[in-house]
Amino acid sequence: MFDNSAQDPGESGLYNRIAVLRAERGISRQVLADAVGVNYQTIGFLERGDYGPSLKLAFQIAHFFALPLEAVFSTKPFKPLSEQVYGTRPSPVPELQTSDKGGVR
Repeated sequence: MFDNSAQDPGESGLYNRIAVLRAERGISRQVLADAVGVNYQTIGFLERGDYGPSLKLAFQIAHFFALPLEAVFSTKPFKPLSEQVYGTRPSPVPELQTSDKGGVR
């Protein structure tokens, strides 16, 4: 189950939504890196929180996604989008039960 409160900002101390934004738009690390003038590995470091972006780079990334800076980067964990948009926490996903024969019931 996904627990947003367990996110780790990594070495940078910043949380970010870069990977989510890339995925929903179908953009590779390379495409984003080329657009903001960095190596594609830098994007991976940013996504994992291993590297904190310069202010200029943070603004470039936010501009690329056409979002305000605080929609991409934060010093606090992001709330799940369903909670932000609808004001409700997502329901826990029920665990699948398996039968004695190894199949799913």
